[in-house]
Amino acid sequence: MPPCCNPVLLVTGILVVALLVTGCTTAGIGDAGYANGTVSLAITNNGGPSEGYIQVTVYEIKNNQQEETGVLYAPLALQQGENAVSVPGTLEPGQYKLYIYLIQNGERKAAAIRDIVVT
Repeated sequence: MPPCCNPVLLVTGILVVALLVTGCTTAGIGDAGYANGTVSLAITNNGGPSEGYIQVTVYEIKNNQQEETGVLYAPLALQQGENAVSVPGTLEPGQYKLYIYLIQNGERKAAAIRDIVVT
């Protein structure tokens, strides 16, 4: 049987292609910080310019428990390469866990969880 017709090779090839295509994102979420009423985020965009919004769900950590304290949103216009994103919102001093979502065309394109301490 010629190699192109071998069912094992065919299925293996299909799986390799599926794994390469699945989960590919063009944006990555880096470090997070907070100062002057703004959550700052570093986002790397490996694709072309694009628009969407960023959602930050804020959980305060107290007594080894987390409690949702709010959801922050900001419009997003990404350029290729490194982007600094500012999301306005007030956080009191304390320890927080941020669940960050990059939404484009109604779909979540990237997500990250970051821990921050506000002094």
